[in-house]
Amino acid sequence: MRTKRPKNTDGGASSPISIHAVAEAAGVSIATVSRVMNAKHMVSPKTAERVLKVIQDTGYVPNPLAHGLSKGGTRVLGITLPDIHGEFYSELLRGANAQAHALGYHLLISSAETHSNTSHDESAFRRGIAAGLVDGVAIMLTEPNGETVSMLAKSHIPVVAIDFVLHEKGIDSVVVDNAPGTAQAVEHLLASVAPDRMYFVGGPADNFDTKERAEAFKATLARVGHRAKPAQTAFGTYTLEWGQQWARQACKAGLLKNAGVLAGNDEVACGIMQAAEDAGLKVPQNVRIVGFDDTRLSALVRPRLSTVHVPMSDVGAGAIRALVRRLENRDSKPSVTLLPTRLIIRESSGLSEQ
Repeated sequence: MRTKRPKNTDGGASSPISIHAVAEAAGVSIATVSRVMNAKHMVSPKTAERVLKVIQDTGYVPNPLAHGLSKGGTRVLGITLPDIHGEFYSELLRGANAQAHALGYHLLISSAETHSNTSHDESAFRRGIAAGLVDGVAIMLTEPNGETVSMLAKSHIPVVAIDFVLHEKGIDSVVVDNAPGTAQAVEHLLASVAPDRMYFVGGPADNFDTKERAEAFKATLARVGHRAKPAQTAFGTYTLEWGQQWARQACKAGLLKNAGVLAGNDEVACGIMQAAEDAGLKVPQNVRIVGFDDTRLSALVRPRLSTVHVPMSDVGAGAIRALVRRLENRDSKPSVTLLPTRLIIRESSGLSEQ
């Protein structure tokens, strides 16, 4: 039988060949084309040869999404983050993307935007599962509320929470264990700074990481017999500008000289360093500073910034592994994956890098 010349279904000269066009050209049904692609033994050799020739001649490539849907899944995972700008998020995405590909999945990425009546987390989540495009979604919760948590728990697809523990709600979580790195940083600073001259300058007060780091800061001071005063912890944003603002006020109040500061991230730490030096205080001679995250910024500034290393690439990869485990076993108990932090010592805290 001579095959027909396939035509594009939408009339576009450059449009990809569809399965409908292949079926028409080969004189078979769409189901037969699908069987040739996926279960050739179910089709007669003569018919299979004819269909394969049309596929070869036309360069037909199956739609992976449509193929996945026919199998009951898309082989696509979603990940939603508060933002995708900056090294913190890019490292997380790098790990997630690599792990997804290693496990045979594609990754759909979205970031939150501000909506007047919708929380960042909720809007990101709704986009992540829009139109059933993903088999599961990992979402970073920065400032979760009860409504958002309830929505996640009722989701019809597997969900993994990044940076927030939700195992009591039946949701797998991948979180950074802030306690060890924070304790190491505080103990390191206490070797040369009095407990009452220690400060923690974090991000938003209701942020999961900020709260954990502030609590670990106070707990470490308590272990040496010092109860932190309210003024020893401050909360703002994870920006260089917030670090500068806090440091200027601390300098005016005479608090920064001979102090030790643990910043909520490296940007905040760099802002504190700049403001301190503008006020005539030298780092580390007059004030010792440790950042958090271990971004490239910490090694670029001078003096180089001591910082707490956060394994962001491992966080992304861990979230994808948790999602795939949940897809393979939906009835398993929810898990919490803890990824440890550790101190990296450089010049800003008074000692050479170890």
